[in-house]
Amino acid sequence: MPWFGLAMERQFDGVKVDWLTGTIQCSLHTATYTPNQDTDDFFNDATNEVTGTAYTANGVTLGTKTCVYDTGTDEIRLDAADAVWTTATIASIRYAVVWENTAGASTTDPVLTYYDLGAQSVTAANFTVQWDATGVAKIDVT
Repeated sequence: MPWFGLAMERQFDGVKVDWLTGTIQCSLHTATYTPNQDTDDFFNDATNEVTGTAYTANGVTLGTKTCVYDTGTDEIRLDAADAVWTTATIASIRYAVVWENTAGASTTDPVLTYYDLGAQSVTAANFTVQWDATGVAKIDVT
């Protein structure tokens, strides 16, 4: 679960993400999108979003979000319910991108992290992005 570097920098430079009450979304992208941790900062950089049955542009909104500090590992852990598309038919899935939809423009909606799902597709079935046991993303504070 790599972070987009510019998104993290912006957390300390004026563009804040509200994990708990903001609209955090997960979108799916094809292999023709190559995530760049050094240059991708807003959702407009997350190109080649998939299309398909039961898939809506911009993906799904994540629910049941939590933010906890784990003193044993010195990590801030951001978690949410798994992202699910129900009875979907989607070809050429490669990446899941987690971002905040600020109801502005894609040029101001910060991307946060992404997952390389490998080459996947789904036909008339549920497609789930299941988060790691430690959460959607974590920040090491050591």
